Amino acid sequence: MSQQPSAAPAPTPTSAVATVAKRRDWWRDAVIYQVYPRSFADSNGDGMGDLEGVRSRLPYLRDLGVDAVWLSPFYASPQADAGYDVADYRAVDPMFGNLLDADALIRDAREAGLRIIVDLVPNHSSDQHEWFKRALREGPGSSLRDRYHFRPGKGTAGELPPNDWESIFGGPAWTRVTEPDGTPGEWYLHLFAPEQPDFNWEHPAVGDEFRSVLRFWLDMGVDGFRIDVAHGLVKAAGLPDLGSHDQLKLLGNDVMPFFDQDGVHEIYRQWRLILDEYSGERIFVAEAWTPTVERTANYVRPDELHQAFNFQYLATEWDAEQLREVVDRTLEAMRPVGAPATWVLSNHDVTRHATRFANPPGLGTQIRTAGDREVGLRRARAATLLMLALPGSAYVYQGEELGLPDVVDLADEVRQDPAYFRGAGQDGFRDGCRVPIPWTREGSSYGFGDGGSWLPQPAGWGELSVEAQEGVPGSTLELYRSALGIRRARPELGAGDSVEWLKAPAGVLAFRRGEFVCVTNTTAEPVTTPAYGRVLLASGEVDATAAGEAKLPADTTVWFTAV
Repeated sequence: MSQQPSAAPAPTPTSAVATVAKRRDWWRDAVIYQVYPRSFADSNGDGMGDLEGVRSRLPYLRDLGVDAVWLSPFYASPQADAGYDVADYRAVDPMFGNLLDADALIRDAREAGLRIIVDLVPNHSSDQHEWFKRALREGPGSSLRDRYHFRPGKGTAGELPPNDWESIFGGPAWTRVTEPDGTPGEWYLHLFAPEQPDFNWEHPAVGDEFRSVLRFWLDMGVDGFRIDVAHGLVKAAGLPDLGSHDQLKLLGNDVMPFFDQDGVHEIYRQWRLILDEYSGERIFVAEAWTPTVERTANYVRPDELHQAFNFQYLATEWDAEQLREVVDRTLEAMRPVGAPATWVLSNHDVTRHATRFANPPGLGTQIRTAGDREVGLRRARAATLLMLALPGSAYVYQGEELGLPDVVDLADEVRQDPAYFRGAGQDGFRDGCRVPIPWTREGSSYGFGDGGSWLPQPAGWGELSVEAQEGVPGSTLELYRSALGIRRARPELGAGDSVEWLKAPAGVLAFRRGEFVCVTNTTAEPVTTPAYGRVLLASGEVDATAAGEAKLPADTTVWFTAV
């Protein structure tokens, strides 16, 4: 018979709280939902999302079935890089609200059975941070300059950067300052935008400050921290030249003198001691871009961080052989350190996977073309069920549960990604995955708020909204709700550190986990496989015949159960 996904009943607030309260090591198989606050929900009609908007949508997140919410930065910031340039780590930027709003959000989330993870940005501050402003005012020799990487330039008059490092956003990783007397002076390091000077983690005051910041937010009640650029805090001694240009092409292939240095691990061991003082199983999550999953595993040893994003998985093409290889390598790398694997398909820095999979392979994680929307959505749905069937923790980026594509046709004049305005850096098209999400079919911003949205939403956005999909059998939203409900109800999903691969046709992945079997057809043609029991859920229509066979359409995942 033909099988379609159906909606699972949403948990009540009481059952959700009870479920969370009983769970130990909750983070090992948690589904964590990323909220990009400026694009999630706007409570005051200024076109910018805020904490009160997030708070108002907590029932939606509870009913979706996630375990925790990760909030991208909401700290006081000039917003040169959408809040990843922090001026005050203990204050909320007025565009998002205030500390009382943060406190109310944390408390309400706990009442709803949700945990809150906040972003921490320890690699760099804003150039409007009080330390950096004082360092500029006080001039050469200021003790504050030692908390950043200030250096004299090369050349006869110091007119050249101290070394050849390039910014991730393009151009040199150094900017020369004008000293208080008006003369050209020292240079400072910024691996990202010039408005984001890198901290010098060799200076004890930097470590002291961040240990204090950790305690501030832990005392507020947060359940953990996602560590931005966790691989970047420590730089190689002497800041040596790299000796090449187009350095971005080298990222992910080798250990760089400014990334993934072994010294970062002592910092995280100190942080872990602080976290373990607090009850409630608080966690650290590393954003660590490393050359291999084996290097990533170094960040999640038992006395360091709890999880690290699996960017190797995110960057894998829609190909059965490649997917199986990265799954095996990930599980093998995490097993010796006792850490859970993590799985992620989208975030605020890459093209949404519904658009990546709509395009031909080999284009990377930042894509400028829409591709075949129908194919992209079909593959995205299948990829989600595959991801949620794997052992470990999974991350969902806001709006992917609606099947949102990237907005690839934003006009130049509305773009705000700082990398867009700098040459030879990232593509600068991250705005496309940051367009505010639609909640209703109509309205000035499709329910995002009453005053438009900070990035323009495309026509037809309302037909992808929560209102348009809620309660509709087979919709992407109801597929996610069903999948997350099944995952929570079945202990073999998420738990463990291995899968049993089953024999399958070329282009098909099949694995068993206890009484559960996941089969994914990554090809463009229908395939016939054994029917491994009753169909629990499928990303498309699956024909399970009485002869013990199942016919899967192209780009489809099906979940079976023997009981």
